[in-house]
Amino acid sequence: MTQKMLTRRQMLKVLLAGGGTAALAACGAAAPAAQSPTTPPAPPAEATTGAPAVVSQTGSAVNITYWGSFSGNLGEAEQSIVSRFNAAQSDVVVDYQFQGSYEETAQKFTAGLQANTIPDVILLSDVWWFSFYVAGLLSELDGLAQAEGVDFSDYEPALLNEGVRQGKHFWMPFARSTPLFYYNKEMWAEAGLPERAPETWAEFSEWAPQLVQRDGANLSRAAYAHPNGASYIAWLFQPVVWQHGGQYSLPDFTMTMTDSETLRAAQFFQDSARADGWATLVPDLNTDFIGGTTASMMASTGSLAGLTANAPFEVGVGFLPKEANFGCCTGGAGLAIPSGAPAEKQQAAMKFIAFATNVEQAGAWARNTGYMPVRISTKSTPEMVTFFNENPNFKTAVDQLPLTQAQDAARVFVRNGDQIIGKGLERIIINGEAPATVFADVDAELTRTAAPILEDLRAVEG
Repeated sequence: MTQKMLTRRQMLKVLLAGGGTAALAACGAAAPAAQSPTTPPAPPAEATTGAPAVVSQTGSAVNITYWGSFSGNLGEAEQSIVSRFNAAQSDVVVDYQFQGSYEETAQKFTAGLQANTIPDVILLSDVWWFSFYVAGLLSELDGLAQAEGVDFSDYEPALLNEGVRQGKHFWMPFARSTPLFYYNKEMWAEAGLPERAPETWAEFSEWAPQLVQRDGANLSRAAYAHPNGASYIAWLFQPVVWQHGGQYSLPDFTMTMTDSETLRAAQFFQDSARADGWATLVPDLNTDFIGGTTASMMASTGSLAGLTANAPFEVGVGFLPKEANFGCCTGGAGLAIPSGAPAEKQQAAMKFIAFATNVEQAGAWARNTGYMPVRISTKSTPEMVTFFNENPNFKTAVDQLPLTQAQDAARVFVRNGDQIIGKGLERIIINGEAPATVFADVDAELTRTAAPILEDLRAVEG
């Protein structure tokens, strides 16, 4: 396909965004246990309907390429949407190409920009789309969406508005999520605990000793598991910081990692994982949870279908615990159209996005994965009402969504911010370093790294 070549300035921006890491964006795109090898339930009949208006051209179909990031049951659900789209109309044919995790997809997109071989529509995570936007590499979607009759007012505002810059849409919600509190109902029952998630961290701290099992000085079963720096800890610590009254940063990129309440949240995490504590830090939350070596965790809604299918026990879920406040962030991935493609390719890509996020497909995707239904009206369809009645765990994230907020800029907009914060948390939890010392380093690194972002934003947005 023909695309505009990447300028030296754009390439520098994107390469800096990579940070040389193999970080994972939040929300389950590469969580093996959450992506079971089982085939997801067959989509309901209504999922084959709802194709948007045809592309305004005559002759053969427009062929476009879609780069996705899901494997296992999530990948099967993603490919099913593509197959239903291709079967529902004859004007556009989508070639689905799996690229690996969110990080790998973004890295391949960067390489493809250099080689002039990029997709027509791409799945980008919450921590990646902004870097490509700032580099001027994503198309504005408003005119394309209007031509397809896309009704922005029916998308969940908390999910849609994160992809808006200066009143224009650049990133459409698709695989969007929030963290949930997951717990092993069998272990809860054995410990005589109420059949619900803890309402506060103080309450859970009282419950935790009843869930812990030790083999001498070793913790053979933890009451709770934290992920490591490469697997979402900065995403899952975000709501805990808010719950304690702190934050990572202000909207203007002023860092607040050394604020007293932010440090208090870090101290809480450290205390939970001390030798005499009740938590552990693991590389793969879902594996430990399914394997029974931890009784609970915070994890993405996108893990729900896989955990439900694979856990040898009944999985319980609930809102995140409160501390001084309630806090919960959004996460996940959305769909974007690279800039520079011919008009008919861009319109064909929007035709696919409109289909993949319409009321019917949003419902099928939510039912098959656990991700949020991104359309407001999806929640009231007969299929979803029945599904929620039969599977109340899947409704928990929907009920929690009105209480969520977008993540602080330090994690999602600062290049490699997720890893900067995550490595700091590892120093605090694993090495036992003082939170004030560690977060002073983190604050300084985030501030340095944010400086070119602010320069780029001024160049793009004024």
